[in-house]
Amino acid sequence: MEKTLLHCCCAPCSVSCIQTLRAEGIEPVGFWYNPNIHPYMEYKARRDTLMAYAPTIGMELIVEEDYGLRDFVQIVSGDIDGRCIHCYSMRLDRTAQYAAQHGFTSFTSTLFVSPYQNHELMRAVAEEAAARHGVTFLYRDFRPGFRDGQAQARENGFYMQKYCGCVFSEEDRYQKQIDRDLLEKEKHLLP
Repeated sequence: MEKTLLHCCCAPCSVSCIQTLRAEGIEPVGFWYNPNIHPYMEYKARRDTLMAYAPTIGMELIVEEDYGLRDFVQIVSGDIDGRCIHCYSMRLDRTAQYAAQHGFTSFTSTLFVSPYQNHELMRAVAEEAAARHGVTFLYRDFRPGFRDGQAQARENGFYMQKYCGCVFSEEDRYQKQIDRDLLEKEKHLLP
């Protein structure tokens, strides 16, 4: 039987991914490793929601704690606009490594459910990690189930995040408001 490690970024994104894999006869084991998520209360809310969800659907969950604010910022500080490749690399490489070290035949990630992520880049990063660690990357385009999974997560009362996870994506989320506030401030300063 195929043993697949499913990197989970959060419970809401996990819903339809797990359902898709189970419909294929694959029983995933969840894997929490997300040192990119900041601030800590955001990290904790996502982790704790996933930890509460997993037992309700009978899914084994491995939690690898690493609130890596300093490490993450150091890794992306030289390329903040290109930070996503670093984020994908650190998480998918660790997932591939864990899968190889613990006898999993393959790995995948709930990141592939998001219509907001760069799928081609994630896939390339995951395939490199798979080759490096000698484990199979199980590619699935989970995006068709995104809206339904999010709706189910809301029905279940899950914590629903508003940005992908890193502090820079939270800044992006507020950038229009920041720009409007600056413009308004400039208007008031003009004679």
